[in-house]
Amino acid sequence: MPNGIIVIDKPQEWTSMDVCAKLRGIFREKRIGHAGTLDPMATGVLPVFVGRATRAVEFAGEGEKEYVAGLRLGLVTNTQDTSGETLEEHPVSVTEEALEGVLEQFRGEIDQVPPMYSAIKIGGKRLYELARKGREVERPARRVTIHSLTLESREGEADFTLRVRCSKGTYVRTLCYDIGRALGCGGCMSSLRRTMAAGFTLEDAVKLDEVQQAQDPEALLLSVDAYFSGRPVLILKPELEKKVRNGMTVILPQTPGVSGECRVYGESGEFLALGKISGKKLETIKSFFTV
Repeated sequence: MPNGIIVIDKPQEWTSMDVCAKLRGIFREKRIGHAGTLDPMATGVLPVFVGRATRAVEFAGEGEKEYVAGLRLGLVTNTQDTSGETLEEHPVSVTEEALEGVLEQFRGEIDQVPPMYSAIKIGGKRLYELARKGREVERPARRVTIHSLTLESREGEADFTLRVRCSKGTYVRTLCYDIGRALGCGGCMSSLRRTMAAGFTLEDAVKLDEVQQAQDPEALLLSVDAYFSGRPVLILKPELEKKVRNGMTVILPQTPGVSGECRVYGESGEFLALGKISGKKLETIKSFFTV
């Protein structure tokens, strides 16, 4: 059975779930999940977890993400991107220096009001369901972190390219909307390409047609421990490996010299679990071994 991670360069107009559905057919595996939804207009890094690797999905959405986004000034839409209905249009006379000055306001921790066209639930209803019915409800602002925000280029009188590295939960189209509002001319997102998510970059990504055409699609899968590659390695002797397989807390014979989260392997090289070391005690956070 296929198990592992495949990083897809998501094509435009596909939903993240469309990609998962296609991969279920290719790999003949029902257990498939993705880390970090991309809107249909967006492209780029979509890590997809296959088989036992789906156990790692819960960890994959927590890290930083990076995007290259098109900012179009002078245009305000109901979706905060160019796929939506135009609400306002304004003349644009913004210099690159003026834009750079405004970007400083959006670096670091900021508060964002989620867009109406989003999957967040309020009162048991997803916001986009209410928006499609023409309803708008009050949304509490959420604290997000913009780790870096740079102006990459100017494409025209009203079009710019931004590079954004941000925390989980950041809406880049809302960031574009807020930047446009701060400049006094309005704005929205004209394009979005995710260049990094869950520690994977475009260099790790493959296109869907490459997966479809591959003689052995499973050969494209990365092992699940690739996601945890930043953690130290702990290799267990057979008697201790057996305890991990039985779900027991392990008392190590000696202090391993590391603490916190680690990758736990058996002597055979099999990735057993994501573990946590405290002193000589090893506890399993999530197991990945073959039963």
